[in-house]
Amino acid sequence: MPEQTYKYTDEQIVTMEGVEHIRRRPGMYIGRLGDGRNPGDGIYVLLKEIVDNSIDEFAMGFGKQILITIKDEEVTVRDFGRGIPLDSVIKAVSILNTGGKFDDKAFKKSVGLNGVGTKAVNALSSSFYVCSYRNGETSWAKFERGELKDSGKGTSKEKNGTLVIFTPDNNMFGDYHYNMDYVESMVKNYSYLKKGLTLNFNGNLYKSSNGLLDLVNENLTEEPLYPPIHLEGEDIEIVLTHGNAYGENISSFVNGQNTRDGGTHLAAYREAIAKTLKEFFKKNYAPEDCRQGVVGAISIQIQEPTFEAQTKTKLGSTYMWEKQEKDETGAIHSSTGPTIRNFVNEFIARNLDNYLRMHMDIVPVIEEKIKSSQQEREEISGIQKKTREKNKRANVYNKKLRDCRFHFNDKRTEKSEEAIEKSSIFITEGDSASGTITKVRNANTQAVFSLRGKPINCYKESRRKVAENEELNLLISALGVEDDLDNLRYNNIIVATDADDDGMHIRMLVLTFFMKYYPDLIRRGHVHILQTPLFRVRDKKNTRYCYSIEEKEAALASMKSGAEITRFKGLGEISSNEFVDFIGENMRLDLVKLSEEESIQDIMAFYMGENTIDRQNFIRENLRSEEELEDINI
Repeated sequence: MPEQTYKYTDEQIVTMEGVEHIRRRPGMYIGRLGDGRNPGDGIYVLLKEIVDNSIDEFAMGFGKQILITIKDEEVTVRDFGRGIPLDSVIKAVSILNTGGKFDDKAFKKSVGLNGVGTKAVNALSSSFYVCSYRNGETSWAKFERGELKDSGKGTSKEKNGTLVIFTPDNNMFGDYHYNMDYVESMVKNYSYLKKGLTLNFNGNLYKSSNGLLDLVNENLTEEPLYPPIHLEGEDIEIVLTHGNAYGENISSFVNGQNTRDGGTHLAAYREAIAKTLKEFFKKNYAPEDCRQGVVGAISIQIQEPTFEAQTKTKLGSTYMWEKQEKDETGAIHSSTGPTIRNFVNEFIARNLDNYLRMHMDIVPVIEEKIKSSQQEREEISGIQKKTREKNKRANVYNKKLRDCRFHFNDKRTEKSEEAIEKSSIFITEGDSASGTITKVRNANTQAVFSLRGKPINCYKESRRKVAENEELNLLISALGVEDDLDNLRYNNIIVATDADDDGMHIRMLVLTFFMKYYPDLIRRGHVHILQTPLFRVRDKKNTRYCYSIEEKEAALASMKSGAEITRFKGLGEISSNEFVDFIGENMRLDLVKLSEEESIQDIMAFYMGENTIDRQNFIRENLRSEEELEDINI
């Protein structure tokens, strides 16, 4: 084999100036890019980074109102805090690791402490304008894709504060659009967490007087078993009640940041509830029985939080604060505050115990809920165990699951964030579709689970009947969530069914199973639907795969006459060579969303319950015309 030589000289050593590195490696700073269809997409991170700065000003006691406007993809945020120091406006938004939050004297308990947030917004925006108002003076700057284009200073009669106007760069985010429902949810959370703050989003005002209690009360989708318990202390606020739904519905926040992936504070909250209730009742109830049906929220304030990613969706901090200080001799000494686990445990143990002793009327309600959960869990656990043993003897499990080499809960701390992010399981139906995906998947991170026929309708069947069902029992085992959702083996659960009536029905049955018994998997953003192309349009030179009628028409318009159109109705119809592109880097996934305001019971009753007049009217209103059906079936 001939020897190959590669140049490695001074010319290969590259230094990226300013915010160029952010544009080259945006994932390091904002997670994923995305086009706005997912609440975790980058355009929402950009908005959050700017609003976070305004929230931090309010938290420090400056400014009681924040104005947020989104129009034609242009975002405007105006706060009435202190304003950026006038001589530092340009470097505060364009030079990495520059900011006022490294010194906790200025920002004691803020969200963004790494000096990156606003710079990332600047770098990833086609246009970025910042203006600071301080005591009658002003300083402003204009940027394009992170490059300074103009700046100046002057006088102004505007109230103190900061104005930021930016437009995310479509070179980075593609044809993106802000989903106003996602933004509204973000704004509402800010109002719940910062009592007294008014947020004006596109002319609508959001303000909370009761903090997290308002959040839980306004998001309740069923009557709770008892009025929510609201406990507040220095640097901590919690809300707790129980309902009859399965799973846990707990919102968590750190310094005003919605940590949708939880972290050390949420783990401590869950542990503390179970521990406190067990000690109060003086009975060794299982933690999962104490938490079954819990609806609640926790918010804590800590100094210099550490998040597991720049997107700040999971808290990694162990302590309430950590410091390094020099003594008189110049020696550096490290010190820490209490652990978050102990802080949350002690607060809940003391205050929840006191609350229960003062409100004895709800005590038997809580214990009855725990006993009911215990009885059902033990009964179902026995049934599931027998079913799994039968399947194991029949060697059914290996036929159903084609696992990947990556195991989410196998030495998970040693796995990279990227590997965890990509770990996926495709839930599909039939040997044809299963075989197609299995042939072309990435066997390192992508597993395939094959259903046989249609699953049972979990909405209409009892929990016992579901536990006896072979298909769903094996699916639970494959996911690893028999005992705790934290043991989930795959980050992405992808429902992949055919684009016909049977495929849509199977999809609804699988989603009903998750909604009824594992709603937190949906709330945490783990459940997706795989989009596969409906059409292939090709001529002698070009081939395009289209996911909608509109894309098909655009493809036809771009090609010469005589283009061939193929309509795909099933996953098995698509050749392996073609399918490899649809589950690779360019895979299109629709996130299954379940907002806090939506009632799971109402959704399942409407779609999977009896054939009511309301559902019949819905079907009639959404029927396609004969012309549309003919067009689709070309």
